[in-house]
Amino acid sequence: MANPDRKPPEVSPYVFTVLLAAFGLWCFYDGWITSSPEMQEHLLFNRVASAVLIPWAVLDFLRMRRRQRASAAEAPLTGGCEG
Repeated sequence: MANPDRKPPEVSPYVFTVLLAAFGLWCFYDGWITSSPEMQEHLLFNRVASAVLIPWAVLDFLRMRRRQRASAAEAPLTGGCEG
């Protein structure tokens, strides 16, 4: 029998941020660091993608942190004693 007090697991709000940063770092490596001849035809794409995705990830991280702090400040403080 299911317990009505149990909540389903929640996904972290930083999942999208981590994916943006990971893909941005991958593009950064392929566009600026690697010397693989196969990647030379994708060089411009990877450089532009890294220049867009990494700042976007940083901005998203800062926005999510600000939202979490604001929601924590708005949440009512509940103590052990009521009444």
